[in-house]
Amino acid sequence: MSGRERIACLGAGRMGRGIAAVFAYAGHDVVIVDLKPRAADDFSRLAAEALGEVRGTLGMLAELGMFDSAAVERIAARVSVVPDAEAETALSSATVIFEGVPEVLDLKREALARASRLAGPAPIIASTTSTILVDDLSDAVEHPERFLNAHWLNPAYLVPLVELSPGKTTDPAVTVRLRGLLEAVGKVPVTCAPSPGYIVPRIQALAMNEAARMVEEGVATAEELDKAIKYGFGFRFAVLGLLEFIDWGGGDILYYASHYLAKALDDPRHAPPAIVEHNMREGRIGLKTGKGFLDYDNLDLDAYRRDRLKAFAAMLDQYGLKRPPVLDE
Repeated sequence: MSGRERIACLGAGRMGRGIAAVFAYAGHDVVIVDLKPRAADDFSRLAAEALGEVRGTLGMLAELGMFDSAAVERIAARVSVVPDAEAETALSSATVIFEGVPEVLDLKREALARASRLAGPAPIIASTTSTILVDDLSDAVEHPERFLNAHWLNPAYLVPLVELSPGKTTDPAVTVRLRGLLEAVGKVPVTCAPSPGYIVPRIQALAMNEAARMVEEGVATAEELDKAIKYGFGFRFAVLGLLEFIDWGGGDILYYASHYLAKALDDPRHAPPAIVEHNMREGRIGLKTGKGFLDYDNLDLDAYRRDRLKAFAAMLDQYGLKRPPVLDE
């Protein structure tokens, strides 16, 4: 995809407004479609609220130094809100439609069925569901080959990641086209199979529950635990991916640590998965063997390490923790 696409957002809630701000910022016209029939006064209030939030989001981004605040109104003017009666005109002229109605299966299926019928066969349609699998929705869509899930992380106007999950009937070319559009507006799309929790929600649910459990067990206070997460866990994984970090330290360390934790805590949830056991048997333990979850055979390891350490040093500066050396005179 190239040029200025016409984007439609189904539903005037938080996700639709956030996505509208992203695409308006990147130069695209966006129409937020209210699929719920309502009285004129009620619609006017909703439209004013939605446009006000988009304008407020852009104003905040300007205050954060992302662009000159003089451009807020010009960018916000790219977003419009239309009532249910104008849905067909808005949807049929869109290039991409993002569905963002509440996380209720029947509501989403109803909205997608109607929107796909009104839009005609041309637009790509993407749900933004954070919980429902794409194949539980796709058969409600006319021409389901143009349908997939695009899970944005809140706040959508700041977090770069969008998790794309094509379904059984999704045309691979549609996934490629949507990836291209998302990359063009500054997002970082990743593709994953339809699986409960996708990638980030599944991992973060485990991490959040474990953190809560540690407070419950008296391991540390909530304040101390969050400090450890921010300055240790978060610090590392702002630079290294989780699997990259396994390779960086060594899959053997994870293997032995996991077995120890499973025994010491008497809880099998800490035991290593089969793939870690397999990698140990195959000698795929990371940088030290040239292969792990990733392949390092043709990589300049010294340059790679310097690059990652430079990124860690930059994080110290961002955290306000960079200190000059103490030099004795």
